[in-house]
Amino acid sequence: MKFLITGGAGFIGSHLAEALLNQKHEVFIIDNLSTGRLSNLDHIINNKKLHCCIDDILNKSVLNNLVKKSDIVVHIAAAVGVKYIIDNPLLSLETNLVGTQNVLYSANEYKKLVFLASTSEIYGKNSKELLHEDDDRILGTTRISRWGYSTSKAVDECLALAYSREKKLPIIIGRFFNTVGPRQSERYGMVIPRFIKQALLGHPITVYGDGRQSRCFSYVLDIVDAIIGLINCPKAKSEIFNIGNTEEITIEKLAQKIKAIVKSDSDIVYMPYNKAYEEGFEDMRKRKPDISKLKKYINFKPKYNLEAILKNTIECFKA
Repeated sequence: MKFLITGGAGFIGSHLAEALLNQKHEVFIIDNLSTGRLSNLDHIINNKKLHCCIDDILNKSVLNNLVKKSDIVVHIAAAVGVKYIIDNPLLSLETNLVGTQNVLYSANEYKKLVFLASTSEIYGKNSKELLHEDDDRILGTTRISRWGYSTSKAVDECLALAYSREKKLPIIIGRFFNTVGPRQSERYGMVIPRFIKQALLGHPITVYGDGRQSRCFSYVLDIVDAIIGLINCPKAKSEIFNIGNTEEITIEKLAQKIKAIVKSDSDIVYMPYNKAYEEGFEDMRKRKPDISKLKKYINFKPKYNLEAILKNTIECFKA
C-alpha cells in the first residue's frame, strides 16, 4: 500500500512512517518543518520506499499530487503544543482549518481513505471521570487562544464527517491524549520533555498551576499501533475514537517521578498559568479517556505503562 503522511517529519508522523516502512509499505511525506525536523527521519531517510516533500499542506497543487499517488492519507499535520498555539494563533488556525479542508478536498477527488488526527482538546473543560467520544464539549471565551485551537480541531472533525456523509469519503477520526516518547521536542510546552530536560540540566523543574491537575500519557508506539489497527479495520470508517492510556498521574507527582528517575538535584517550583502562558489561561483538572470503543473495534491495549514511557524517553534525551 502507498501511504501519505502529512506532518510526516514530526514526532508522531516519523514514528508512523518508520512502522509502515517496516511493514514494507511505500510512504510519502509532506512537512513544512515548522514543528517537524528532518533529523527525525535520519534512520529511514535512505529507504527507497520513503519519499519526502518539504512543502506545506496549504500548497494545494503539491498536496493534490501526493494524495493522487497514495492509497491512504494519514493527516497529522497541525499546530502542536499549548505554547506554540498561544504564540502563533493565526497560523495555528490557518493550518488546522485551511490545511484540513485541502486534505479532505483532494482525498475526496480520488476517494482515498483519510485518517484524521484529532485531539483531546476537543473536550475543553469537561471534567467527567472518563471522557467518551460522544460527550459534550465545554469551552471558555474565544479570547483565550486554547479554545480557538479546540474549536478549529472540532471544525476539522465536522468537515471530515460532512465529507463522509455527503460525499461518501471514507474517514476515521482519532483523538490523541497526551502522546509522548522519543523525538518529542520540549520547545512547544510539552510537559514531559520539558521536565526531563530541566531535570537533566539541573534547572528548576517548573510546574504550572498548583500541580494537582492530572493527565494520562500515551507512548507514541502505542499510538502508532492504534492508527494502523484502525486503518485496517473496515468497521472503523466514519467513526471517532479516543486513543490513549488510562493510567493517571498529577503533574506534581509527575515532576517528582522524573526527578527521582533522573536522580536530579533540581528544585520543583510552581508558576502561575498567566505567567507561563497568557492572561486568563484556563486548564483542566483532569483529562482521562474512555478507550472502551477502541478496545472493542481493534482489541487495543496499551503496551507501555508510565514507568516505561518515562525511562525510554529519558534515555532518548540523555543520548
